Amino acid sequence: MSFRPLFAAMLAAGEGTRMKSSRPKTLARICGRPMGMHVLEALSQAGVEDAVVVVGHEAERVKVSLAALAPSEMKIRFVEQSQRLGTGDALSVALTVLPDVISYSGSETPVVLVVPGDTPLITPKTLRELVETHIVSRASATLITAVPEDAIGYGRIVRGKDGRVTHIVEERDATSEQKQIKEINTGIYAFNLDVLAPTLRRISPKNTQKEFYLTDSISILSEMGYLVSALQIDDGVEALGVNDQMQLAEAEKQFRRRINRQWMSRGVTMVDPDTVYISATVEIGQDTTIWPSVHLAGNTQIGSSVEIGPDTRLLDCSVGDGARVTRCEASGADIGAGAIVGPWVVLSRGAKVEPDTSTGSFKTLR
Repeated sequence: MSFRPLFAAMLAAGEGTRMKSSRPKTLARICGRPMGMHVLEALSQAGVEDAVVVVGHEAERVKVSLAALAPSEMKIRFVEQSQRLGTGDALSVALTVLPDVISYSGSETPVVLVVPGDTPLITPKTLRELVETHIVSRASATLITAVPEDAIGYGRIVRGKDGRVTHIVEERDATSEQKQIKEINTGIYAFNLDVLAPTLRRISPKNTQKEFYLTDSISILSEMGYLVSALQIDDGVEALGVNDQMQLAEAEKQFRRRINRQWMSRGVTMVDPDTVYISATVEIGQDTTIWPSVHLAGNTQIGSSVEIGPDTRLLDCSVGDGARVTRCEASGADIGAGAIVGPWVVLSRGAKVEPDTSTGSFKTLR
C-alpha cells in the first residue's frame, strides 16, 4: 500500500439525550475508560498520528477528560461545533483545523478517517483495512458497511446496477422499499481531503431533521462521477453505536469479552471468563489464574503465577508474583510476592501485605 498522509476526525459533539445521564455520551465508561478513548486508541493503533475531535455538549469537560488520557503518540486538537446542525456540519468544523489541501499534490492527497465518538468497538485492524481499501480502489470516499440481524435505526446503503454505492438513505427518510435493504451504514468513512470541502459545501438540510447529513456526501460524490467504494465487515458488532444505556451495556459486554480473550491469548487462565470483569487499564502477568466472580479495575497490576479469586474485587492494587488472593475486597493496596490474602479480607487504601506473609481470614487491614 502506497504512503498517504493520514488524519482523523472524531465526531463527539452530540448530547446523547437517550442516555438519560448528566455525563456527556463520549465520556460514558466502557471497561473503565471513556467511550471516546476507545475510539482514539483504535485510531492511534491504526496509524493515525494527527486527529481532531469535534466537541459540543459540555465541550470543556470532554476536552479535559480526553486530553488527559489521549495516546501520547497522537497529536489531538479540539474544535467546538457551536450549533449542532448535523454530522456534515460537524465535519466542516473539523476541516477548519486540518491541514489545507494545497499543502499536498498528486498521489499524496491525504486521507481523512471520519469516526463517530460512540463506536467504541471499532478495531485498529478494520480501520487499517478501510484505509487500504480506499487507497487500492482509488476511491474518493470509502465507507464501512455491515449487514446486522436487525437494521432498524440505521441508514441503508443503496447500490446501482453495477453494484457500486450510489447513496445512503437515513431510515427516517427511507421509503418502505428502501427499509427492506439489509446493508447499513456504520458512520465510519475514509475521504480524500481534496474532495471533502467542496462536497460538504453542497450538502443541503432538506430532510426531516433540517440537518446537514454527512451521508449526503456519498450521493453528491457519486453524482459528480467520483468513485465511492465500500468495505463490508463480517462482524457487525464492531460498528455498534451507543445511544442508550442498553447499547452501552451491550458494548461493555462485547469489549469485556475482547479483553478476556486478549489476556487468555497471553497465557492467563480464566476458569469462567463470563464472570470475570477486567478494565482496559489493568495489567496481568503470564501463568496467572483467575477464578470466577473476579473484578479487576483501575490501575491494578497483577504479577505472574498469581491466583485471584473467587469472589474478589481489586481496584488500583498491585499484586506480586506468586501471590494468592481469595474472597477479598481491596482498594489501593499493595500485596507482596508470595503473599496469601483471605478468604474474607478487606484491604483499605494504603494497606500493605508483606511478601510471603498471610493475612489470615475475616479481617480488615488498613
